[in-house]
Amino acid sequence: MIPNGGPAARQFGRLVAPAVLTELTAESVLCLPIGSHEQHGPHLPLNTDTVIAEQFTRLLIERYGEQHDLWALPTIPYGLSLEHAWSPGTVSLRIAGFVALLEAVVTEYLRATPARRLLIVNGHGGNRGILASALYELERAHGFSVCAIHPTSLSSVPIVGGTVPEVHAGIRETAMMLELDPDDVHLDCFLADFTTSGSNVQRLVMERGTTWPWTSDDSRIATCGVIGGDPREATADAGRAVLDSALDAAGPVLAHLTDRRQ
Repeated sequence: MIPNGGPAARQFGRLVAPAVLTELTAESVLCLPIGSHEQHGPHLPLNTDTVIAEQFTRLLIERYGEQHDLWALPTIPYGLSLEHAWSPGTVSLRIAGFVALLEAVVTEYLRATPARRLLIVNGHGGNRGILASALYELERAHGFSVCAIHPTSLSSVPIVGGTVPEVHAGIRETAMMLELDPDDVHLDCFLADFTTSGSNVQRLVMERGTTWPWTSDDSRIATCGVIGGDPREATADAGRAVLDSALDAAGPVLAHLTDRRQ
């Protein structure tokens, strides 16, 4: 049976076993949140990316669940985070382990359910490059429709006051967390002096023609693990605007996913 409304609605793990075959069909979309556990400066929790992925999945289902038959899967809380491995608390998979875990989880859901559509909701930028390649292999190996969305990047809302690209734990992510999980945001722990070089961030992190193995303890691009604007400029209202914009942008993505045929 399916849970009746509320936060438990359309959560795959809350179904009883026989209901999997009566509530889900080949047209159902399994939504798999993937995050990370890594440093996010002195003000955001280690599970920031996991919270964003999981909560954005919840918001997707609230808005589009009935329209596209979306189901939330349990979150994978680990990703590729070696750029933050210098910091206490960061737990990173390796590429082979990440791909193997993704392959194992997806294979099991395809075996255990009739669903043949998968939406990965990725909360961590460091997962993005590997996901881009892994999706080809997953789709070709299993003959189902799959895509990944990246909520933090999906929004078109500009960050007011930010002069540095928003890469990690800056204004954008802090604003989203102020909206999604404000009790775990600790702006009072932030340093009084905060400076980041926008030109260095552009050259070492954002440049499309060059890839560097950058790290978030590099003082040329980061201050206390933050790469972006001063998080103290973040507001919950800004976070809500970013999330609303990302949700709007997700609508056409879901429509295309559900129209695809393998």
